[in-house]
Amino acid sequence: FFFQAEDGIRDKLVTGVQTCALPILTIIFSLLSACVIYAQERDPRVRTYITPTRIVWQQDSDHITNCNFLLNQGDGQAYWGAYYDYESINTGLQGKKEKMTKAAAYCQLSSTDGARPAILLDFGKELHGGVQLVTGAWPSHKPVRIRLRYGESASEAMSDIDGKGGATNDHAIRDQELILPWLGVYETGNSGFRFVRIDLLDTDAILELKEVRAISIMRDIPYRGSFKCNDEKLNTIWRTGAYTVHLNMQNHLWDGIKRDRLVWIGDSYPEVMTVNCVFGYNEVVPKSLDLMRDITPLPHWMNAGFSSYSIWWLLCHYEWYRYHGNKAYLEQSRDYIIALLRQLMTQIAPDGQECLDGTRFLDWPSNSNKDAIAAGLQALMVWGMRVGVEFAELFKDRQLSNDCKAAEKKLVKAASRVYKKFLASCPAPDAPGSKQVAALMAITGLIDAPKADKEFLSINGAQGFSTFYGYYMLEAMAAAGNFQGALDVIREYWGAMIDLGATSFWEDFDINWIPNAAPIDELVPEGKKDIHGDCGAYCYVGFRHSLCHGWASGPTSWLSRHILGVEVLEPGCRQVRITPHLGDLQWVKGTFPTPYGEIQIYHERQANGNVISEVKAPKEVSVIK
Repeated sequence: FFFQAEDGIRDKLVTGVQTCALPILTIIFSLLSACVIYAQERDPRVRTYITPTRIVWQQDSDHITNCNFLLNQGDGQAYWGAYYDYESINTGLQGKKEKMTKAAAYCQLSSTDGARPAILLDFGKELHGGVQLVTGAWPSHKPVRIRLRYGESASEAMSDIDGKGGATNDHAIRDQELILPWLGVYETGNSGFRFVRIDLLDTDAILELKEVRAISIMRDIPYRGSFKCNDEKLNTIWRTGAYTVHLNMQNHLWDGIKRDRLVWIGDSYPEVMTVNCVFGYNEVVPKSLDLMRDITPLPHWMNAGFSSYSIWWLLCHYEWYRYHGNKAYLEQSRDYIIALLRQLMTQIAPDGQECLDGTRFLDWPSNSNKDAIAAGLQALMVWGMRVGVEFAELFKDRQLSNDCKAAEKKLVKAASRVYKKFLASCPAPDAPGSKQVAALMAITGLIDAPKADKEFLSINGAQGFSTFYGYYMLEAMAAAGNFQGALDVIREYWGAMIDLGATSFWEDFDINWIPNAAPIDELVPEGKKDIHGDCGAYCYVGFRHSLCHGWASGPTSWLSRHILGVEVLEPGCRQVRITPHLGDLQWVKGTFPTPYGEIQIYHERQANGNVISEVKAPKEVSVIK
C-alpha cells in the first residue's frame, strides 16, 4: 500500500510514523526495562507461615492462659479483642463495660511486680526466616514490650548474650526487644532457628497473642533427586543433608543460616555436590561462583585471603561444568580461571613443595597442625593442576595444558617428602588433621587409598571426623573400596546428630560430645551435658555453634554417588556409569537429576548375593552398567 500510494499520501504516512514512533518506542522500551528490573530484583525465595508444634516451657504459668491456642493454625489476621468500652461504640449499652465472647482464641500473658510470664515454642524443625506475632485488644490500648529470642536448640533460645554461653547476635539478630502493637500484626527476624522464647517485659501489663507463627523463607524448588533403602536411618540422613543445603540456598549459597550467612567458597564443594544430586541445576551456584570471582580481583585470594579457597573455587567450577555441561557459562570465567592457574603455579617452590601464601587452611580441627596443613595443601594443589589440565583442554590452550601437567608432576614428586614430614608429627591416626590429610592424599592418588583407609580413615570409626572434611573422608573410603565402613561411619557420626534431635546437620560434631548429652529439642536436665551450650571449639564455641551448616551434607551426595551408584562420565551427564555398592543393604532406589530429566534407579540383592538393577534414563543419557 505504501509503495503504491500517491506521493502526497506517502508523505503523510512518513510524517505520521515519525510523529508516533518515538513515543511508542519509548513506551515499549520502558516496559521492557521494567521487566528486566523486575527480573533482576525478584526474590527467588518464598515465605511460608509455620505453626508451632508444642509448648516446651512456661515461666509464671499461673499468669498465662490458653497457651495451647498458639498451636492452632492461624490466618495472620488480627480480630477485635476481648474487652470493649461499649459506651464509645454503642450508646445503647448505657456506658457498661462487658466481657464478650472472643471472635478468636487468644493466649494471654499478664505481668505483675513479681511475675514475668514467658513461653518457649518449638516449630518442629530448623527454619530460616523470622516470626509473625498477631496481637489482640488488651484493656490499656497501649503497645507492649517483649523480649524475643531465637534458638537452634531449646537451650540457645533460653540463653543470654553475656559472653558466658557463647550466644551472639553475629550475622543475624537472634535476641532483641520489641514493641508489639495493640490489635495488630508484627513481623520480625532474619535468622536460623527452631525455637522461639517470648518474655513479657512491661509491669502490670496484659499481652494477648492470637498467633505466633514462624516465617520460613527459602526457595520453593523440587527435590529431583531421591534416595530410599531398607535402612530408615540412612534415608533420614540423606533427607537431612538435602534439607540442610536447601536452607542455605538463599540469595546465594551460604555456609549457615544463623551464623556465617556468607559465601565461603572453600566450604561450598560438598554443598555443590549435594545441589547436583538433589536439585540439579539451580542458579544459586553460578551466582555464588560469579560473586566470588567478581569481588576477588587477582592476585588476591578468595574469602579475604584463604589461598586454598581459590583452589576450591576452581574445583567447584569444574564439578558444576561436569554435571551440567554449560560451556558457554564456563567461558565467562575463562580469563579468570587461566590467570588463577598461572598464579597458583607461582606458589610452587623449586623443589616441588607448595608454598601458598595467604591464610593456610584446611578445616578448623586440623588448624593447629602445620604439617597436616602443608600435606593437605600439597594434595589440593595437585588436584587443582589436574583440573587445570581439563580447563586448558576445554579452552584449547595447549601451552596452559602442558604447564599444568608439568606443575602437577613437580608437586607429585615432592608429595612423599611432605607426607613423611606429616607422619613424623602425627600423634595418632585419628588425631585432628590426620584423617583430613589421609583423605585428600588418597583422593588425589598421592598415597594408596586402601593403605590410607587401613592406617587412618577406619581407625576407631568416626573418631577424628569433622562435618566438613567428613565428606572427603567418605570419598577416600570409597576409593579404597570400603563402602561398608563408610556406611557404618555415616550411621555412627551423622546418625548421632539425628538421635540428638537434629533436623539439619551441624557446623561441627565430635562423637566424644555424646556421653551424658541431652538432645537439642529439650531443656537440659540437671546433671546432663548441654551439647549445644557446653561443646564446640575454635570459632564456634557454645551457642555460637551453627546447627545448620551446608558443608555437613556430605552423606547425601555420597549415598547417591556410591550406594545408588551414579557416576558422571561426560559433561552434562551425557554418559553416566551406574555401579551400586549396597554394603549390608538389601535394596536401594532413587532418582538422579540430569539436564534432560531424572534417571530412575532400583537395585536389589538376591538370595545368592547378586544384585539386580533396573534403570530408566532419558534418551539423551547413555548409561553404562
